[in-house]
Amino acid sequence: MSAVENVDSQADAQQELPFALVYGQAVTQMPLDLYIPPDALEVFLEAFEGPLDLLLYLIRKQNIDILDIPVAEITRQYMGYVELMKSVRLELAAEYLVMAAMLAEIKSRMLLPRSAEIEAEEDDPRAELIRRLQEYERFKSAAEGLDTLPRVGRDVLVPKLDAPEARARKLLPDVSLEEVLMSMAEVLRRGDLFESHQVSREQLSTRERMSDVLERLKGGGFVPFVELFTAEEGRLGVVVTFMAILELVKESLVELVQNEPFTAIHVRARAE
Repeated sequence: MSAVENVDSQADAQQELPFALVYGQAVTQMPLDLYIPPDALEVFLEAFEGPLDLLLYLIRKQNIDILDIPVAEITRQYMGYVELMKSVRLELAAEYLVMAAMLAEIKSRMLLPRSAEIEAEEDDPRAELIRRLQEYERFKSAAEGLDTLPRVGRDVLVPKLDAPEARARKLLPDVSLEEVLMSMAEVLRRGDLFESHQVSREQLSTRERMSDVLERLKGGGFVPFVELFTAEEGRLGVVVTFMAILELVKESLVELVQNEPFTAIHVRARAE
């Protein structure tokens, strides 16, 4: 096979390859009735945020001194961009037209002849425009500087980690010995409220003990007070004896005698 035949076979193979799939069917030939409008695809490489941004772009592009702006040339370029936006049917903001009117006014004021006196008294017609451009340039430079800083979500990714389940540790208060004793006393007090009492008949009788005391006091002599009590009978015997003596004193059957304060007490029967 010659080289010419080889090239022809490769060309035929390329023509058979589909350049598009429409509804799953391969299209290998360009449709004869396909119409593509002239303005079907246009690419804009520059986008401006406003008229001042456009003016600043034109000045920077031509390395023009912002303090010595050639108003005529800048106005021509600015109006060319405005006409371009009109031709592609973009909605023009009102501020673009206001800036165009301002440039036309500055251009006309600079073209009109003026005397030296009037020119010395009046300011440069471009002064207000230069001030606004310088102020906008400072703010834009600051915005560009801020945009270069690391940004969360764009340059910096903040890792997220679920916090572990927190378990609150309960701190127990310190208990002093005094508080424990107070709690114990409260428990004992409540226990006394439910204590059951069993009443039994007294084994000793006050009346019988009154007779015993009178029997021991026969003869009219003095008997020491403490000798009338019997320790073996316990607390109950002491109480009964004491009550019997008080009853005898009340009925004036016995009398208590003491020679001096804080000395021994004696008991004797009263004479009838």
